[in-house]
Amino acid sequence: MEKKELPDLLMDGVNTAAGGRYNKVDINGVSKINGALSAHTYKCDGVMKMNGDLTTEEMEVNGNFRLKGDLQVGVMKLDGMLTGEGSLRGESCELNGMLKLKGDCELEDLMGEGVFSVGGLLSAGRVEFGLQGLAEAAEIGVESLVIRKTGTAVWGRLLGGIIPRFRLELRAKVIEGDYIDLEYTTADVVRGGTVIIGEGCSIGRVEYRTGLTVHPGAKVLEEAKYGA
Repeated sequence: MEKKELPDLLMDGVNTAAGGRYNKVDINGVSKINGALSAHTYKCDGVMKMNGDLTTEEMEVNGNFRLKGDLQVGVMKLDGMLTGEGSLRGESCELNGMLKLKGDCELEDLMGEGVFSVGGLLSAGRVEFGLQGLAEAAEIGVESLVIRKTGTAVWGRLLGGIIPRFRLELRAKVIEGDYIDLEYTTADVVRGGTVIIGEGCSIGRVEYRTGLTVHPGAKVLEEAKYGA
C-alpha cells in the first residue's frame, strides 16, 4: 500500500462516511462507516459502527467499536470494547477491556487484561491474560498460554454495566498448547507439553507430555501422560 497515493479520512463529532482505501483514518466522536475499508493506520476515540470488513496495519481503539465484518490487522491496541460479527486475524493485540467475536481469532500475541469471547477457535503463539470477568472460546490452540485472575478493572465500571458481571473465569471445551499455565479455568480437555493447573480450575481430562502440576484446590477428573 503506497501511503503517499492515498487520502486521509478525518472525522470529528457525529459523522457518516463510506468505506474505501486510505492512508490514515482518525475518528473522534460518534461515527459510522458503510462499506469495507483499508488503511495504513486506524485510530478511533469514541463510538464507532462499521458495516464491512476492516484491514489495517496499525489500529488503536479507545471506546466502543462495533464491526459487521472481518478484521485483518497488524498491531492493535484496544482500550474499551470491540464487538465483531466476523473473525480476527493479526500479529498482536494489546487488550484492556473486552474483545467479542462470533468467528475465529488468530494472533501471534494476545496480551492484556479484561475479557474475551471467541465463538470459534482462538489460535495464538502466545497468550498472557488477566481475567476481569468471564472469558470464553470454543477451542484454544496456542504455543504458550498463561491465565491469571486480576480482579475488577476501571474500564468495567466506566462502561456502566454494558459488560455482564459474571464470575472471573475462562471457559473452553478444549485447550491445547506446548506450555499451559491456568488459573480459574473450566475446560473439558487440557492437552499440552508442560501443564500447570492452578487455583480455581475445574478440568475434565488433562493430557500432558513433559510435566503436570495440579494445585491442591483444583479439580481434575482424569490425568494421562502421553508421548516420549
